[in-house]
Amino acid sequence: MLVGFTRYSRDQSFSVLGSNKAFLIIMAAGSIVGTFIGGILLGVVPNGILLPALAAILLISAVKVWRHA
Repeated sequence: MLVGFTRYSRDQSFSVLGSNKAFLIIMAAGSIVGTFIGGILLGVVPNGILLPALAAILLISAVKVWRHA
């Protein structure tokens, strides 16, 4: 991660984040809330349900990224 961060910092790839601060804040807030909810569900919902649900979410995300034009 450090090598990737250093590489993209040098070519100004992170300058896009500065122009999209609202989007960055919304995504960060969503990640924090999702992590919190996921942590709570670990004690309530059995692993037999959570793991396939996570796999489905990741698969759907991968398909969407792959199809992006």
